Amino acid sequence: MISLVTAHRSDRCVSRRELLRLSSLGLFGLSLPSDLPAETELSATATAKHCIFIFLCGGPSQNDLWDLKPDAPDGIRSVFQGIDTNVPGIRFGELIPQVARHADKLAVIRSMTHDDNGHDTAIARSLLGQLPAQPGAVHVSRHDHPALGAILHRLRGDCGELPPWVILPRPFTTGGPPYKGQSAGFLGAAFDPLMLDKEKKGSLSDREVKLDAIRYHEGINQARFEARRRMLGKVSGSAAAIQPASAETLLSGHYDKAFNLMSSSNANRAFDLSHEPATLRDRYGRNEYGQSFLLARRLVESGVRVVNVFWTFFDEKGCQFNLWDNHGTPDDVCGIDGQLKGEAMLKHQYCCPSFDRSFSALLEDLQQRGMLDETLVCVAGEFGRTPRINATAGRDHWAPCYTQLLAGGGIRGGQAYGASDRVGAYVKDLPVTPDDFMATIHHAFGFAPESTIYDQLNRPYPISLGKPVTALF
Repeated sequence: MISLVTAHRSDRCVSRRELLRLSSLGLFGLSLPSDLPAETELSATATAKHCIFIFLCGGPSQNDLWDLKPDAPDGIRSVFQGIDTNVPGIRFGELIPQVARHADKLAVIRSMTHDDNGHDTAIARSLLGQLPAQPGAVHVSRHDHPALGAILHRLRGDCGELPPWVILPRPFTTGGPPYKGQSAGFLGAAFDPLMLDKEKKGSLSDREVKLDAIRYHEGINQARFEARRRMLGKVSGSAAAIQPASAETLLSGHYDKAFNLMSSSNANRAFDLSHEPATLRDRYGRNEYGQSFLLARRLVESGVRVVNVFWTFFDEKGCQFNLWDNHGTPDDVCGIDGQLKGEAMLKHQYCCPSFDRSFSALLEDLQQRGMLDETLVCVAGEFGRTPRINATAGRDHWAPCYTQLLAGGGIRGGQAYGASDRVGAYVKDLPVTPDDFMATIHHAFGFAPESTIYDQLNRPYPISLGKPVTALF
């Protein structure tokens, strides 16, 4: 876990390098921005103040969840039955009955499309909202176009005591560096997200989620913490007197953010799930995903602008506990239950039942608190699944046509946008690319695709290359 304080040490001082590393405010490097030009003003037409971006890593099956084809031939038609939602004419699969009761809040985009069936590069494009500048490069780099949270941080500014952008429950990676779309790229480390890195051990359903990265370690209290801060200030002052333009003095902004986050009672409270009623925690689901959804709601309610929630899990052996990538082989569930195969895996507790519970709870909770109108909720994946069921009773990667969801933040609920063909293979009407989807999110915050941000050399870049789907609002 990445923590904002060091463990108990005998020398009573904290390494500047260690503090910065542990803060995760400079997680991807020490590239600090200079005074950049003023950015585009916020449009008066903005409909969203916050965004919860849920990424179903691996590619959920639109054919079995959102866009069933009951009249398709055997081998294509889902083995699951369609059910009515609370919107006449919109039907979902039987695996998500609780979400079906909230279809009036959803815009179901059934015409998502791109041309990449490979996980790595499709993930990078989906999270960035555009093709990476370096073909084949999929991990974070300072050459990247900034991700959503970083762009909005740069255009809209800080969020008081709280970080503008948080990633839950951990950065999305399969063993190497995080995938693109999880850093500020060329904007520099000051705009990177706060990441709460967690141990990747154990089942997702048999343990509590402990998000304590901003709490004091045993043996460190507030008085000792403040003493360390004063000592660091004295050292920084001495360094500035010797070499005023040194990189050490430029780091002061990072230190201030880290210290303020640690010492803020509001920030600590926002990250503390123990303040939630037990009944509500049960409603979201007592697993890592459910509690991450609940924490995302707490964070936006406290003022965080963007929260990414990644639905995936890998244990210490690299075993994938994410069943959205459902090819129908026992290996997809590793040691959980080797007998689970194909479509049956969607019913497993790590997948549809948990999502049905947690996502419906999030929509319900946001609405009851009066937050849905200003909180844009996105549900995305890197692609969907093949129309044809494969030889192992699963479905393979399919990017030509799939489904994603939007809710709240000015989105008109109760609509299905676009359409797939008779068997769900290709887009029939109103295609939407990942670039367009990201541009639509920017539009909700009041920014046109041509709104400009600048890199470290003051070179201008548009925030998006897509076209917003304004008909959704």
